[in-house]
Amino acid sequence: MGEMVRFDSNGGTSEGYLALPRQNGRNGNDGHAQRPYAAVIVIQEWWGLVPHIKSVTDRAAAEGFVALAPDMYHGVTASEPDEAGKLLMGLAMDQAAKDIAGAAAYLAGREDCTGAVGTVGFCAGGSLALWSATLSEHVRAAAAFYPALPWERMRPDWAGYQGKRALIHCSEADGTSSAPGIQQAKTAIEQAGGECVAHDYPGTEHAFFNDDRPEVFDSEASALAWARTLELFRDRL
Repeated sequence: MGEMVRFDSNGGTSEGYLALPRQNGRNGNDGHAQRPYAAVIVIQEWWGLVPHIKSVTDRAAAEGFVALAPDMYHGVTASEPDEAGKLLMGLAMDQAAKDIAGAAAYLAGREDCTGAVGTVGFCAGGSLALWSATLSEHVRAAAAFYPALPWERMRPDWAGYQGKRALIHCSEADGTSSAPGIQQAKTAIEQAGGECVAHDYPGTEHAFFNDDRPEVFDSEASALAWARTLELFRDRL
């Protein structure tokens, strides 16, 4: 289990859920491993920093990463689609950029981190995860699950992808990797000197990774996508 922490965010402060890795025989007095680890930022769906996102953060820590899920809605969550949609539409992109860059700087500066940071996000957070590599030099790899936000809301400077790698997991319901938004991001990343691989998951619905939503959850596709995400981070961080 992790804990809520505060971190600097471009002149202000933000909050997030932090989970630390454990290793048998290498634990400190608090039970957490002390040697430096690569770090991962977990970016929420439109629901907010809900238990599912905290669970994913815990899973990343269990795989040996210092993991942080920034609270992009600053204390507010949603349980109904209409409510979540209003929160997402009200998300200020300039503040989101500060929160993500601040989270990356916080992780890179921790004594138990190597300085290398990856991001993984879901739905709206998938777009923000891809965007994150343009916001911080610390972010070296990004994994996006069915990214949903249009790039016009973020206006990313894709040049920040030079030497970085992105991974996009695409559901069939969203139009697979042939969807215009996916192709736009992939082309821009590659033209900027980065690498981008998009994987399709046949028969899947949007949010197929969310095991709190049994109506769309796909255990086989989510396991494969998670394994590919971990492979990306272990290779690049």
